[in-house]
Formats: sequence, structure tokens, C-alpha cells
Amino acid sequence: MAGDYILETERLTKEFRGFVAVNGVGLRVRRGSVHALIGPNGAGKTTCFNLLTKFLTPSAGRILYNGRDITRAAPADVAQMGLVRSFQISAVFPHLTLLENVRVALQKKRGKSFDFWRSERALDSLNDRAAELLAEVGLAEFAHLTAVELPYGRKRALEIATTLALEPELLLLDEPTAGMGHEDLGRVVALIKRVAANRTVLMVEHNLSVVADLSHTITVLARGEVLVEGDYAAVSKNPQVIEAYMGSGHA
Repeated sequence: MAGDYILETERLTKEFRGFVAVNGVGLRVRRGSVHALIGPNGAGKTTCFNLLTKFLTPSAGRILYNGRDITRAAPADVAQMGLVRSFQISAVFPHLTLLENVRVALQKKRGKSFDFWRSERALDSLNDRAAELLAEVGLAEFAHLTAVELPYGRKRALEIATTLALEPELLLLDEPTAGMGHEDLGRVVALIKRVAANRTVLMVEHNLSVVADLSHTITVLARGEVLVEGDYAAVSKNPQVIEAYMGSGHA
């Protein structure tokens, strides 16, 4: 498994007081691919994501990452292993500059909490790497602006830069284009393509045109179970998928 697949789940299940939100999900994410997790509202996508990133504990089943059982691992431990999540709601410090935001994330990777109490000069060694990460997401020219000054799409790009500071091998994106206008959408899709060039990406995404553009493999969830899996051409024509989406409007 650890050769072809970076992440695999076996019979992954989560029950909340009698309600089964995720039911026996088997997921295999191929190394170096962009894999989308989609489905109608209430399909279990967010619960599944929370299980994978250890914010929830499974009721049953196993999660394997690089061949290692991480079912009972803590969120911080899996992040250190290279499985890192970017959240649907932007999680940056609004009144720090872009450079400072990325530098904080770099400190987190080093595990040196006492850096916060050291002099500014002691942190200057991180500036070059922070600048490189900002350049990677197209924000180099805005490095000295505060995060609160950024439009929404660029704020999401900054969040991805802070996520990349943790050196993810597998990047999990939670609705990366949610709430975006057309201009921001194009910019963030291009950004995801760029950062996926040498990483594996697993994303939950509502926008089916984004899914079609980015994804190698799509897993469709419905009522907590895997309905179908394949590329966009196959999935979009599947009668079960069409039926699952009827009346829901979008993914």
C-alpha cells in the first residue's frame, strides 16, 4: 500500500448516538494525485475529513498513512508526519504581515514554541524560507501587507502558504474555493495545480467545475457511504450520482 497509495481507509465508520455519519468507507488516495471527495449536502464529507485528520475518532475501521496505522494518532502527530489540513474558514493572523504569518507556521514546524519570546533578530533566519513560500503561492509582492488587507482569494492563498510551511506530503483542502468570485476562483485553482505538482492533494469541494479541472480521481459519498469512484467523465455520467444530486442543486 505504501508504494502506490499514500492514504487508505478500511471500513471507516463514525456513529453519533445512533446516527451513522460515515459507514464503512474504503478510500485509497494514490500518491502524487489530486483526489476529490464530493457528495450532496449531508453525505458525510466533512465527518470523513475530520476522521482522516484526527479531529474525530472513528467508531470502527482503520486509517493507514504511508503504510502506518494512524487510527489512534493525535492531530499534531499526523501533521508532523506530513498529513496537513487547510481549513474551509481562513485561519491566519489578521494583523500580522503575510511574511510574519508564514514565519509563525515555520516556527510551528520547528516545534520551538519559545521562539515567540526571542528577539526579532533570532527569527530572521526564517525570512528567506517564508519569502520562498509566499512566492510559491503568488504573494511575494504583498509580503509586508497585513493579512486583513488581502481580498478573500489571496487570503486563502496565504493560508495555503502557511500550510505548505509544515512541509506536507499529503495536503487536505477543505472547500478551497468556497465563497469565491470568478477572478479569485481561477487564481486559487491555478495555485492548487502548482502546489500539487510535487505533493498529493485530497480535497472536499462543492464546485464541480473545479473538481473536473483538478481531479484525477473522484470519490462520491452519499448517506455516509461510497457511492462510486472514478475520473470525472465516468462519475458525472453515473446514474446513481445523477440521482443522488437530484434536488440538491450542487455537490
